[in-house]
Amino acid sequence: MVRIEWPLHIVRRVVLAAVAAAVLAVGGWFAVSWLEDSRARCGDGVVKRGEDKECVGVTDGAYVFRGHLTQVEKAIEKENDRIENSGEPYVSVAYMTSLTLDGTDSNSDESVRHELQGAYLAQYRHNRGDLAASPKIRLLIANTGGGSDHWRYTVGELVKRKSTDDRLVAVTGLGPSTDENRAAVDLLSTRGIAMVASTMTATSIKDIHNFVRVSPTNADEAYAAAAYLKRKKFRTAVVVQDAAKGNLYATTLGSEFTRAFPDLATGHRLVAEKMTYDSSVANAWESEMNFMSSQLCDEEPEVIYFAGRGTHLMRFLGALSNRACQDVEFTVIAGDDTTNLTREQLAAAAKTQVEVLYTGLAHPDMYRTDPKAVSAPSARYFAEGGFLDTTFPNNSREDGQAIMAHDAVLTAARGIQMAAGQGKVTVTGDAVARMFHQMNGGQQVAGASGFLSFQNNGNPRDKAVPILRLTATGRAEFVEVSAARGRPREGGEGR
Repeated sequence: MVRIEWPLHIVRRVVLAAVAAAVLAVGGWFAVSWLEDSRARCGDGVVKRGEDKECVGVTDGAYVFRGHLTQVEKAIEKENDRIENSGEPYVSVAYMTSLTLDGTDSNSDESVRHELQGAYLAQYRHNRGDLAASPKIRLLIANTGGGSDHWRYTVGELVKRKSTDDRLVAVTGLGPSTDENRAAVDLLSTRGIAMVASTMTATSIKDIHNFVRVSPTNADEAYAAAAYLKRKKFRTAVVVQDAAKGNLYATTLGSEFTRAFPDLATGHRLVAEKMTYDSSVANAWESEMNFMSSQLCDEEPEVIYFAGRGTHLMRFLGALSNRACQDVEFTVIAGDDTTNLTREQLAAAAKTQVEVLYTGLAHPDMYRTDPKAVSAPSARYFAEGGFLDTTFPNNSREDGQAIMAHDAVLTAARGIQMAAGQGKVTVTGDAVARMFHQMNGGQQVAGASGFLSFQNNGNPRDKAVPILRLTATGRAEFVEVSAARGRPREGGEGR
Protein backbone atom coordinates (compact mmCIF):
# COMPACT_ATOMS: atom_id res chain seq x y z
CA MET A 1 0.00 0.00 0.00
CA VAL A 2 1.33 3.38 -0.98
CA ARG A 3 1.35 5.86 1.88
CA ILE A 4 0.59 9.45 0.93
CA GLU A 5 2.02 12.26 3.04
CA TRP A 6 -0.24 15.37 2.92
CA PRO A 7 1.40 18.74 3.32
CA LEU A 8 0.69 20.32 6.73
CA HIS A 9 -1.02 23.40 5.28
CA ILE A 10 -3.52 21.21 3.36
CA VAL A 11 -4.30 19.14 6.49
CA ARG A 12 -4.98 22.35 8.39
CA ARG A 13 -7.37 23.57 5.69
CA VAL A 14 -9.31 20.27 5.69
CA VAL A 15 -9.63 20.27 9.50
CA LEU A 16 -10.73 23.90 9.59
CA ALA A 17 -13.30 23.28 6.85
CA ALA A 18 -14.71 20.30 8.75
CA VAL A 19 -14.95 22.30 11.98
CA ALA A 20 -16.61 25.20 10.15
CA ALA A 21 -19.13 22.84 8.54
CA ALA A 22 -19.95 21.33 11.92
CA VAL A 23 -20.40 24.77 13.49
CA LEU A 24 -22.64 25.86 10.62
CA ALA A 25 -24.69 22.68 10.93
CA VAL A 26 -25.23 23.12 14.68
CA GLY A 27 -25.81 26.85 14.30
CA GLY A 28 -28.27 26.17 11.50
CA TRP A 29 -30.19 23.72 13.71
CA PHE A 30 -30.35 26.30 16.49
CA ALA A 31 -31.44 28.97 14.00
CA VAL A 32 -34.22 26.78 12.61
CA SER A 33 -35.29 25.78 16.13
CA TRP A 34 -35.33 29.43 17.25
CA LEU A 35 -37.31 30.40 14.15
CA GLU A 36 -39.88 27.67 14.78
CA ASP A 37 -40.21 28.72 18.44
CA SER A 38 -40.61 32.38 17.49
CA ARG A 39 -43.33 31.50 14.99
CA ALA A 40 -45.23 29.56 17.66
CA ARG A 41 -44.78 32.27 20.29
CA CYS A 42 -47.39 34.99 20.74
CA GLY A 43 -45.86 36.57 23.85
CA ASP A 44 -44.24 35.64 27.16
CA GLY A 45 -46.02 32.48 28.34
CA VAL A 46 -48.43 32.57 25.37
CA VAL A 47 -48.07 30.27 22.34
CA LYS A 48 -50.03 29.20 19.27
CA ARG A 49 -51.85 25.90 19.61
CA GLY A 50 -54.13 23.74 17.50
CA GLU A 51 -55.23 23.92 13.88
CA ASP A 52 -56.51 27.46 14.33
CA LYS A 53 -53.20 28.59 15.84
CA GLU A 54 -55.01 30.37 18.66
CA CYS A 55 -52.84 32.04 21.26
CA VAL A 56 -53.22 30.37 24.66
CA GLY A 57 -51.35 30.54 27.94
CA VAL A 58 -50.70 33.11 30.65
CA THR A 59 -49.97 36.85 30.50
CA ASP A 60 -49.78 39.75 32.94
CA GLY A 61 -51.73 41.86 30.44
CA ALA A 62 -48.80 42.54 28.12
CA TYR A 63 -50.30 40.22 25.51
CA VAL A 64 -53.91 40.98 24.46
CA PHE A 65 -55.83 37.83 23.50
CA ARG A 66 -58.62 39.60 21.59
CA GLY A 67 -59.09 43.22 20.51
CA HIS A 68 -62.21 43.76 22.61
CA LEU A 69 -60.14 42.92 25.73
CA THR A 70 -57.52 45.62 25.12
CA GLN A 71 -58.84 48.22 27.58
CA VAL A 72 -59.24 45.85 30.52
CA GLU A 73 -56.01 43.92 29.89
CA LYS A 74 -54.01 47.15 29.72
CA ALA A 75 -55.61 48.32 33.00
CA ILE A 76 -54.51 45.04 34.60
CA GLU A 77 -51.00 45.32 33.14
CA LYS A 78 -50.65 48.87 34.46
CA GLU A 79 -51.68 47.81 37.97
CA ASN A 80 -49.34 44.81 37.82
CA ASP A 81 -46.42 47.01 36.83
CA ARG A 82 -47.25 49.47 39.61
CA ILE A 83 -47.20 46.72 42.23
CA GLU A 84 -44.02 45.13 40.89
CA ASN A 85 -42.20 48.47 40.95
CA SER A 86 -43.55 49.56 44.34
CA GLY A 87 -41.25 47.36 46.40
CA GLU A 88 -44.21 46.10 48.43
CA PRO A 89 -44.62 42.35 49.02
CA TYR A 90 -46.96 40.68 46.55
CA VAL A 91 -48.28 37.35 45.31
CA SER A 92 -50.12 36.50 42.09
CA VAL A 93 -53.68 35.40 41.43
CA ALA A 94 -54.68 34.16 37.97
CA TYR A 95 -58.06 34.52 36.30
CA MET A 96 -58.48 31.52 33.99
CA THR A 97 -61.19 30.92 31.39
CA SER A 98 -61.69 30.60 27.62
CA LEU A 99 -60.90 34.00 26.11
CA THR A 100 -60.53 33.02 22.45
CA LEU A 101 -64.01 31.58 22.06
CA ASP A 102 -65.19 29.27 19.29
CA GLY A 103 -68.53 27.69 18.34
CA THR A 104 -68.34 25.15 21.18
CA ASP A 105 -68.33 27.76 23.94
CA SER A 106 -71.47 28.83 25.76
CA ASN A 107 -69.86 32.13 26.81
CA SER A 108 -69.90 35.25 24.66
CA ASP A 109 -67.13 37.78 24.07
CA GLU A 110 -69.20 40.23 26.08
CA SER A 111 -69.47 37.93 29.08
CA VAL A 112 -65.74 37.10 29.29
CA ARG A 113 -64.86 40.78 28.91
CA HIS A 114 -67.12 41.57 31.86
CA GLU A 115 -65.42 38.82 33.87
CA LEU A 116 -61.99 40.39 33.40
CA GLN A 117 -63.41 43.81 34.33
CA GLY A 118 -64.80 42.41 37.57
CA ALA A 119 -61.51 40.64 38.32
CA TYR A 120 -59.64 43.92 37.83
CA LEU A 121 -62.02 45.72 40.19
CA ALA A 122 -61.29 43.18 42.95
CA GLN A 123 -57.54 43.59 42.37
CA TYR A 124 -57.91 47.38 42.56
CA ARG A 125 -59.95 47.26 45.80
CA HIS A 126 -57.45 44.93 47.46
CA ASN A 127 -54.34 46.79 46.31
CA ARG A 128 -55.32 50.44 46.86
CA GLY A 129 -59.06 50.76 47.30
CA ASP A 130 -61.46 50.47 50.22
CA LEU A 131 -60.25 46.94 51.07
CA ALA A 132 -56.51 47.68 50.81
CA ALA A 133 -54.44 44.94 52.44
CA SER A 134 -51.09 43.16 52.17
CA PRO A 135 -49.54 41.32 50.45
CA LYS A 136 -50.60 43.00 47.21
CA ILE A 137 -51.90 41.09 44.19
CA ARG A 138 -50.60 40.82 40.66
CA LEU A 139 -53.42 39.56 38.45
CA LEU A 140 -52.47 37.12 35.70
CA ILE A 141 -54.77 36.35 32.76
CA ALA A 142 -54.91 32.69 31.67
CA ASN A 143 -56.54 31.60 28.41
CA THR A 144 -57.42 27.91 27.94
CA GLY A 145 -58.56 28.42 24.34
CA GLY A 146 -61.84 27.76 22.57
CA GLY A 147 -63.75 24.99 24.33
CA SER A 148 -60.86 24.91 26.86
CA ASP A 149 -59.11 22.62 24.37
CA HIS A 150 -55.65 23.74 25.52
CA TRP A 151 -56.18 23.68 29.26
CA ARG A 152 -53.21 21.37 29.80
CA TYR A 153 -50.72 23.88 28.39
CA THR A 154 -52.25 26.77 30.33
CA VAL A 155 -52.35 24.87 33.61
CA GLY A 156 -48.72 23.89 33.04
CA GLU A 157 -47.80 27.55 32.62
CA LEU A 158 -49.66 28.42 35.81
CA VAL A 159 -47.90 25.71 37.82
CA LYS A 160 -44.51 27.08 36.68
CA ARG A 161 -45.43 30.44 38.16
CA LYS A 162 -45.63 29.06 41.70
CA SER A 163 -41.85 29.09 42.00
CA THR A 164 -40.99 32.15 39.89
CA ASP A 165 -41.12 35.85 40.72
CA ASP A 166 -44.86 35.67 39.96
CA ARG A 167 -45.41 33.77 43.26
CA LEU A 168 -48.75 32.35 42.10
CA VAL A 169 -50.94 31.12 44.96
CA ALA A 170 -54.49 31.05 43.54
CA VAL A 171 -56.43 30.54 40.31
CA THR A 172 -59.90 32.02 39.93
CA GLY A 173 -62.58 31.95 37.22
CA LEU A 174 -62.06 28.38 35.93
CA GLY A 175 -64.80 28.61 33.28
CA PRO A 176 -68.18 26.89 32.96
CA SER A 177 -69.02 23.33 34.06
CA THR A 178 -67.45 21.11 31.38
CA ASP A 179 -65.32 17.96 31.44
CA GLU A 180 -62.28 19.96 30.28
CA ASN A 181 -62.58 22.56 33.01
CA ARG A 182 -63.21 19.88 35.62
CA ALA A 183 -59.99 18.15 34.51
CA ALA A 184 -58.10 21.44 34.85
CA VAL A 185 -59.46 21.88 38.39
CA ASP A 186 -58.38 18.35 39.33
CA LEU A 187 -54.83 18.94 38.08
CA LEU A 188 -54.50 22.32 39.82
CA SER A 189 -55.73 20.67 43.01
CA THR A 190 -52.77 18.28 43.01
CA ARG A 191 -50.32 21.16 42.58
CA GLY A 192 -51.12 22.96 45.82
CA ILE A 193 -52.86 25.96 44.25
CA ALA A 194 -55.95 27.54 45.81
CA MET A 195 -58.99 27.79 43.49
CA VAL A 196 -62.13 29.92 43.46
CA ALA A 197 -64.64 29.23 40.68
CA SER A 198 -66.78 32.16 39.58
CA THR A 199 -69.47 30.63 37.32
CA MET A 200 -68.94 26.86 37.65
CA THR A 201 -72.31 25.61 38.96
CA ALA A 202 -72.51 21.84 38.31
CA THR A 203 -73.54 20.19 41.58
CA SER A 204 -71.23 17.23 40.95
CA ILE A 205 -68.12 19.44 41.15
CA LYS A 206 -67.43 19.41 44.88
CA ASP A 207 -65.22 17.90 47.60
CA ILE A 208 -62.07 18.90 45.71
CA HIS A 209 -58.93 19.77 47.68
CA ASN A 210 -58.21 23.55 47.70
CA PHE A 211 -61.42 24.36 45.75
CA VAL A 212 -64.40 26.61 46.53
CA ARG A 213 -66.91 28.43 44.37
CA VAL A 214 -68.77 31.71 44.79
CA SER A 215 -71.63 30.75 42.47
CA PRO A 216 -74.75 28.93 43.62
CA THR A 217 -74.80 25.28 42.60
CA ASN A 218 -77.30 23.91 40.11
CA ALA A 219 -79.11 22.38 43.08
CA ASP A 220 -79.37 25.88 44.61
CA GLU A 221 -80.69 27.26 41.32
CA ALA A 222 -83.20 24.44 40.84
CA TYR A 223 -84.60 24.74 44.36
CA ALA A 224 -84.69 28.54 44.14
CA ALA A 225 -86.61 28.28 40.85
CA ALA A 226 -88.99 25.67 42.29
CA ALA A 227 -89.66 27.83 45.38
CA TYR A 228 -90.46 30.82 43.17
CA LEU A 229 -92.75 28.83 40.86
CA LYS A 230 -94.69 27.37 43.77
CA ARG A 231 -95.26 30.80 45.28
CA LYS A 232 -96.56 31.95 41.89
CA LYS A 233 -99.05 29.04 41.77
CA PHE A 234 -97.43 27.05 38.94
CA ARG A 235 -98.48 23.45 39.57
CA THR A 236 -97.39 21.43 36.52
CA ALA A 237 -94.01 21.32 34.77
CA VAL A 238 -91.92 19.48 32.18
CA VAL A 239 -88.11 19.30 32.06
CA VAL A 240 -86.30 19.79 28.73
CA GLN A 241 -82.64 18.78 29.05
CA ASP A 242 -79.50 18.55 26.94
CA ALA A 243 -78.27 14.95 27.10
CA ALA A 244 -74.85 15.68 25.55
CA LYS A 245 -72.05 13.76 27.23
CA GLY A 246 -69.74 16.06 29.17
CA ASN A 247 -72.29 18.84 29.68
CA LEU A 248 -72.19 18.70 33.47
CA TYR A 249 -74.20 21.92 33.70
CA ALA A 250 -77.26 20.55 31.89
CA THR A 251 -77.13 17.09 33.46
CA THR A 252 -77.09 18.30 37.05
CA LEU A 253 -79.53 21.17 36.45
CA GLY A 254 -82.21 18.87 34.99
CA SER A 255 -81.75 16.23 37.66
CA GLU A 256 -81.95 18.75 40.51
CA PHE A 257 -85.17 20.37 39.27
CA THR A 258 -86.71 16.92 38.81
CA ARG A 259 -86.15 16.43 42.55
CA ALA A 260 -87.03 19.97 43.64
CA PHE A 261 -90.40 20.64 42.00
CA PRO A 262 -92.68 17.60 42.61
CA ASP A 263 -94.55 17.56 45.91
CA LEU A 264 -97.38 15.09 46.56
CA ALA A 265 -98.61 17.12 49.53
CA THR A 266 -99.16 20.28 47.48
CA GLY A 267 -100.01 18.72 44.13
CA HIS A 268 -96.95 20.04 42.26
CA ARG A 269 -95.97 17.50 39.62
CA LEU A 270 -94.13 16.76 36.39
CA VAL A 271 -96.71 15.90 33.73
CA ALA A 272 -94.35 14.02 31.41
CA GLU A 273 -90.99 12.27 31.39
CA LYS A 274 -87.91 14.37 30.84
CA MET A 275 -87.65 15.52 27.20
CA THR A 276 -84.06 15.43 25.94
CA TYR A 277 -82.00 16.62 23.00
CA ASP A 278 -78.34 15.95 22.28
CA SER A 279 -76.44 19.10 21.32
CA SER A 280 -73.33 17.07 20.48
CA VAL A 281 -75.11 15.63 17.42
CA ALA A 282 -74.83 18.38 14.83
CA ASN A 283 -78.09 19.44 13.14
CA ALA A 284 -80.14 16.63 14.73
CA TRP A 285 -80.76 18.43 18.03
CA GLU A 286 -82.56 21.29 16.26
CA SER A 287 -85.01 18.84 14.72
CA GLU A 288 -85.54 17.25 18.13
CA MET A 289 -86.68 20.61 19.45
CA ASN A 290 -89.28 20.91 16.71
CA PHE A 291 -90.73 17.55 17.77
CA MET A 292 -90.80 18.71 21.39
CA SER A 293 -93.14 21.59 20.62
CA SER A 294 -95.78 19.08 19.44
CA GLN A 295 -95.36 16.99 22.60
CA LEU A 296 -95.68 20.09 24.77
CA CYS A 297 -98.93 21.00 23.02
CA ASP A 298 -100.26 17.58 24.04
CA GLU A 299 -99.08 17.80 27.67
CA GLU A 300 -99.85 21.51 28.23
CA PRO A 301 -97.55 22.05 31.26
CA GLU A 302 -97.84 25.42 32.94
CA VAL A 303 -94.07 25.80 33.02
CA ILE A 304 -91.14 24.31 31.07
CA TYR A 305 -87.84 23.98 32.91
CA PHE A 306 -85.05 24.30 30.34
CA ALA A 307 -81.80 22.59 31.42
CA GLY A 308 -79.45 23.54 28.62
CA ARG A 309 -77.06 26.23 27.41
CA GLY A 310 -78.28 29.70 26.50
CA THR A 311 -77.47 29.23 22.81
CA HIS A 312 -79.75 26.16 22.72
CA LEU A 313 -82.48 28.04 24.57
CA MET A 314 -82.61 30.47 21.64
CA ARG A 315 -83.40 27.65 19.22
CA PHE A 316 -85.90 26.06 21.61
CA LEU A 317 -87.85 29.31 21.98
CA GLY A 318 -87.95 29.63 18.21
CA ALA A 319 -89.43 26.13 17.90
CA LEU A 320 -91.91 26.82 20.69
CA SER A 321 -93.08 30.08 19.13
CA ASN A 322 -94.03 28.11 15.99
CA ARG A 323 -96.08 25.53 17.92
CA ALA A 324 -99.41 24.34 16.59
CA CYS A 325 -101.27 25.18 19.83
CA GLN A 326 -100.93 28.96 19.68
CA ASP A 327 -103.83 29.34 22.12
CA VAL A 328 -101.82 27.60 24.89
CA GLU A 329 -99.52 29.92 26.83
CA PHE A 330 -96.21 28.59 28.10
CA THR A 331 -93.75 29.97 30.62
CA VAL A 332 -90.13 28.85 30.30
CA ILE A 333 -87.65 29.07 33.18
CA ALA A 334 -83.96 28.36 32.58
CA GLY A 335 -80.64 28.37 34.44
CA ASP A 336 -77.79 30.83 34.72
CA ASP A 337 -76.18 30.08 31.34
CA THR A 338 -78.85 32.33 29.86
CA THR A 339 -76.80 35.24 31.21
CA ASN A 340 -74.09 34.46 28.63
CA LEU A 341 -76.36 35.57 25.78
CA THR A 342 -75.73 39.02 24.37
CA ARG A 343 -78.35 41.75 24.60
CA GLU A 344 -79.13 41.23 20.89
CA GLN A 345 -79.68 37.51 21.46
CA LEU A 346 -81.86 38.17 24.50
CA ALA A 347 -83.95 40.64 22.51
CA ALA A 348 -84.38 38.06 19.73
CA ALA A 349 -85.48 35.47 22.30
CA ALA A 350 -88.04 37.90 23.72
CA LYS A 351 -89.60 38.35 20.29
CA THR A 352 -90.78 34.73 20.38
CA GLN A 353 -93.61 35.93 22.65
CA VAL A 354 -92.89 33.16 25.17
CA GLU A 355 -92.46 34.38 28.76
CA VAL A 356 -88.92 33.55 29.86
CA LEU A 357 -87.62 33.56 33.43
CA TYR A 358 -84.23 32.36 34.58
CA THR A 359 -82.07 32.01 37.65
CA GLY A 360 -79.02 34.23 37.37
CA LEU A 361 -75.80 34.25 39.33
CA ALA A 362 -76.00 37.92 40.31
CA HIS A 363 -77.66 41.18 39.27
CA PRO A 364 -76.88 44.84 40.11
CA ASP A 365 -80.47 45.39 41.34
CA MET A 366 -80.20 42.75 44.05
CA TYR A 367 -78.98 45.29 46.58
CA ARG A 368 -81.62 47.89 45.74
CA THR A 369 -84.45 45.39 46.23
CA ASP A 370 -83.01 43.24 49.02
CA PRO A 371 -80.18 45.20 50.70
CA LYS A 372 -79.52 42.61 53.39
CA ALA A 373 -78.71 39.92 50.80
CA VAL A 374 -75.52 41.55 49.48
CA SER A 375 -72.77 43.93 50.64
CA ALA A 376 -73.66 47.60 50.17
CA PRO A 377 -70.05 48.81 49.59
CA SER A 378 -69.46 46.08 47.02
CA ALA A 379 -72.81 46.64 45.29
CA ARG A 380 -72.11 50.35 44.81
CA TYR A 381 -69.18 49.57 42.49
CA PHE A 382 -71.65 47.96 40.07
CA ALA A 383 -74.36 50.63 40.28
CA GLU A 384 -75.07 52.99 37.42
CA GLY A 385 -72.34 55.65 37.42
CA GLY A 386 -70.17 53.54 39.73
CA PHE A 387 -66.50 52.57 39.39
CA LEU A 388 -67.00 50.03 36.61
CA ASP A 389 -69.24 52.36 34.61
CA THR A 390 -66.66 55.12 34.66
CA THR A 391 -63.66 52.84 34.15
CA PHE A 392 -65.19 50.70 31.40
CA PRO A 393 -68.10 52.71 29.92
CA ASN A 394 -70.73 51.25 27.60
CA ASN A 395 -70.66 47.83 29.26
CA SER A 396 -73.90 46.37 30.62
CA ARG A 397 -73.73 44.81 34.11
CA GLU A 398 -77.01 42.88 33.95
CA ASP A 399 -75.40 39.54 33.05
CA GLY A 400 -73.76 39.40 36.49
CA GLN A 401 -70.46 38.14 35.06
CA ALA A 402 -68.42 41.07 36.35
CA ILE A 403 -69.96 40.62 39.81
CA MET A 404 -69.13 36.90 39.95
CA ALA A 405 -65.53 37.39 38.78
CA HIS A 406 -65.11 40.22 41.28
CA ASP A 407 -66.37 38.04 44.13
CA ALA A 408 -64.10 35.14 43.10
CA VAL A 409 -60.94 37.29 43.09
CA LEU A 410 -62.11 39.06 46.26
CA THR A 411 -62.40 35.68 47.98
CA ALA A 412 -58.86 34.75 46.92
CA ALA A 413 -57.63 38.15 48.12
CA ARG A 414 -59.35 37.66 51.48
CA GLY A 415 -57.72 34.23 51.81
CA ILE A 416 -54.31 35.72 51.02
CA GLN A 417 -54.78 38.46 53.62
CA MET A 418 -55.85 35.94 56.27
CA ALA A 419 -52.97 33.56 55.47
CA ALA A 420 -50.46 36.41 55.77
CA GLY A 421 -52.05 37.35 59.09
CA GLN A 422 -51.23 33.88 60.41
CA GLY A 423 -47.58 34.91 60.53
CA LYS A 424 -46.59 32.99 57.40
CA VAL A 425 -43.21 34.09 56.06
CA THR A 426 -44.28 32.85 52.64
CA VAL A 427 -47.96 32.70 51.66
CA THR A 428 -48.69 29.45 49.82
CA GLY A 429 -51.66 28.17 47.85
CA ASP A 430 -52.36 25.51 50.46
CA ALA A 431 -52.36 28.14 53.23
CA VAL A 432 -54.76 30.36 51.26
CA ALA A 433 -57.12 27.43 50.61
CA ARG A 434 -57.21 26.58 54.33
CA MET A 435 -58.43 30.12 55.02
CA PHE A 436 -61.51 29.60 52.82
CA HIS A 437 -63.05 27.47 55.54
CA GLN A 438 -62.36 30.11 58.19
CA MET A 439 -64.52 32.67 56.37
CA ASN A 440 -67.43 32.52 58.78
CA GLY A 441 -69.18 35.16 60.88
CA GLY A 442 -67.16 38.36 60.80
CA GLN A 443 -64.69 36.81 58.36
CA GLN A 444 -67.23 36.17 55.60
CA VAL A 445 -66.53 37.77 52.22
CA ALA A 446 -68.73 40.83 51.67
CA GLY A 447 -69.49 40.14 48.01
CA ALA A 448 -71.64 41.96 45.49
CA SER A 449 -73.45 38.66 44.81
CA GLY A 450 -74.04 37.91 48.50
CA PHE A 451 -72.21 37.34 51.77
CA LEU A 452 -69.87 34.41 51.23
CA SER A 453 -68.86 31.60 53.53
CA PHE A 454 -68.12 28.04 52.47
CA GLN A 455 -69.11 24.52 53.38
CA ASN A 456 -66.49 21.81 53.71
CA ASN A 457 -67.38 20.54 50.22
CA GLY A 458 -66.48 23.94 48.70
CA ASN A 459 -70.03 25.18 48.05
CA PRO A 460 -71.22 28.56 49.37
CA ARG A 461 -73.72 28.58 52.25
CA ASP A 462 -77.30 29.71 51.48
CA LYS A 463 -76.21 31.68 48.43
CA ALA A 464 -78.54 34.39 47.13
CA VAL A 465 -80.05 33.51 43.71
CA PRO A 466 -81.69 36.26 41.62
CA ILE A 467 -84.84 35.40 39.64
CA LEU A 468 -84.75 37.34 36.37
CA ARG A 469 -87.26 38.00 33.58
CA LEU A 470 -86.41 38.48 29.92
CA THR A 471 -87.87 41.70 28.48
CA ALA A 472 -88.60 42.69 24.89
CA THR A 473 -85.66 45.12 24.93
CA GLY A 474 -83.22 42.32 25.72
CA ARG A 475 -82.77 43.37 29.35
CA ALA A 476 -82.55 41.02 32.28
CA GLU A 477 -85.25 42.44 34.52
CA PHE A 478 -84.76 41.69 38.21
CA VAL A 479 -87.77 39.95 39.81
CA GLU A 480 -86.69 38.86 43.31
CA VAL A 481 -83.95 37.26 45.37
CA SER A 482 -84.41 33.61 46.22
CA ALA A 483 -82.15 30.76 47.38
CA ALA A 484 -82.09 27.00 47.75
CA ARG A 485 -84.41 27.30 50.75
CA GLY A 486 -86.57 30.02 49.24
CA ARG A 487 -84.66 32.93 50.76
CA PRO A 488 -80.92 33.61 51.15
CA ARG A 489 -79.00 33.93 54.38
CA GLU A 490 -78.92 37.55 55.49
CA GLY A 491 -75.55 39.24 55.75
CA GLY A 492 -74.24 42.05 57.90
CA GLU A 493 -76.10 45.36 57.64
CA GLY A 494 -74.18 48.02 55.71
CA ARG A 495 -71.02 45.95 55.27
